[in-house]
Amino acid sequence: MANPKNSRLAKRARGPRLGEMLIARGVVTEAQLEEALQEQLATAERLGTILVNRGYLKEVDLVRILAEHFGLDFVDLEEHTPDPSVVRVVKESFARYHQLLPFGREKGQLHVAMVNPTNVFSLDDVRSVTGESIRVFMAEPNQLLRAIDRMWGATEADEAMLRIEQDAAEEEEADAKAAPAAAEDAPVIQFVNQLIMRAVTERASDIHLDPTEREMRVRFRIDGVLHEVMNVPRSARASVVSRLKIMAEINIAERRVPQDGRIALNINNRPISLRLVTLPTPYGEAVVIRVLEESGNVLSLTELGMTAAALKVFEASFRRPWGAIIVTGPTGSGKSTTMYATLAELNHPSRNIITVEDPIEYRMGGVKQMQVNRKAGLSFPSALRSILRADPDVVMVGEMRDAETAQIACEAALTGHLVITSLHTNDAASTPIRLLDMGIEPFMVTSALNCIVAQRLARRLCERCKAPYDPTADEAVRAVLPEWVLDDRGHTFFKPVGCVSCSRTGYRGRLAIHEVLEITPEIDHLIVSSAVPRDIQKLAIDQGMITMREDGLRKAASGETSLEEILRAVC
Repeated sequence: MANPKNSRLAKRARGPRLGEMLIARGVVTEAQLEEALQEQLATAERLGTILVNRGYLKEVDLVRILAEHFGLDFVDLEEHTPDPSVVRVVKESFARYHQLLPFGREKGQLHVAMVNPTNVFSLDDVRSVTGESIRVFMAEPNQLLRAIDRMWGATEADEAMLRIEQDAAEEEEADAKAAPAAAEDAPVIQFVNQLIMRAVTERASDIHLDPTEREMRVRFRIDGVLHEVMNVPRSARASVVSRLKIMAEINIAERRVPQDGRIALNINNRPISLRLVTLPTPYGEAVVIRVLEESGNVLSLTELGMTAAALKVFEASFRRPWGAIIVTGPTGSGKSTTMYATLAELNHPSRNIITVEDPIEYRMGGVKQMQVNRKAGLSFPSALRSILRADPDVVMVGEMRDAETAQIACEAALTGHLVITSLHTNDAASTPIRLLDMGIEPFMVTSALNCIVAQRLARRLCERCKAPYDPTADEAVRAVLPEWVLDDRGHTFFKPVGCVSCSRTGYRGRLAIHEVLEITPEIDHLIVSSAVPRDIQKLAIDQGMITMREDGLRKAASGETSLEEILRAVC
């Protein structure tokens, strides 16, 4: 009978072989490996899985090294674009079932990416289906699934649009009359479904369908920037718009006034909510669709990207039992994300938290959330008055859009409630002046405010393809680079390049740039004396505030984003 102790030693003896390979390639440290080995002894989990789960190692790097260790070829499907004509030699269902993807041909061999290249049954099946000689490559599972989504999603949308073009009438007037019936045709349904699927797969936050004289342009907003993805022919645009209006349950016959609706879908087992708005234009109806993932996780405070000093001021402000915290910035600057992260931190059974929003973007357990409904007479002011009679500890007002809402919110902050809300201003120092312009008394502004957070979103550089470079003299002048950048040779700036992983944009994801203005007694004095925003900002900087521009330059100097992106977003 085997000695259990010897068995454990044998397991540990096998583990370091992979660990030593990872250390030799510089992808993990000895300390990280030791922590993972300790967990492996306790859980018997695979070493590679532990390292990936702990965030010490990217799964693609693990798969690359395992492929090399076992003498297998490896393909990075985020860097290598599959050939669409080769992909279609198998069906989508076959590819998903066997977890494989044909992606190219060379020297008479079909190149096939597989999650498990040692699966002889899958290999036999793909040889039988294609009738070709196979060269197998190992691929990272998530990359392979994303590649399948991309390849079949784009191809099926193109095929559906071709069928729509073939079936559609030539005349715009005939198109309009036939639109309701055409909207129920299978090609239109398939095209719209694939369009939405593609938008979700490519991480689009908005879908824009803009009619022009000859066609309808389709664009996705990805990481805050619009990208054109396709054009819908004029003969098909009415049926596509009608299909979307049917899905949103709005009047398909009404084309003269704006309409809005909602669509609930489940894509790849993820609940997706679409907010749809139609706008009449001279060439037909334009459609804008906001894509919201209802199961999206709310970021934690530490994930917001604030500097340690700014986070300390912000946290001290919302830990107070009363007062107002205002998050400011333009539309699409991440204000809701910051407010929800704050609510998540405050969410505790001992607190009664109530929100009024338009719309509710995230569902939070333990929080009473109200949706504005103007048709039913439920506006921000009326909802806020009702909330204050419901014994709240924390109140979140989605946006202060008018003087009445601002007045009630400030009064609530003075009567023992913590109020979190948002406002549209350019920076933190302009916010108190904006409140004064809305008719709020100076003493009420200074007494109610705890702090103001101004923010913007900048695109994050793609980690796969970003390249180091030295800023030109012109860029240095435009950015007005501070002395700490010019004097410190340790800072490395990067520029976008573009690869498959980032859809050739050079950016993937976004990061927030903040400035947190604490309302100190000295700031109070300036507000009461009706000082201009410039004076408030200067005093705040003297008291330690880091401006959005400074925060952005710091993040560019650390390689998180590019200098040109900071110039676009902030400077």
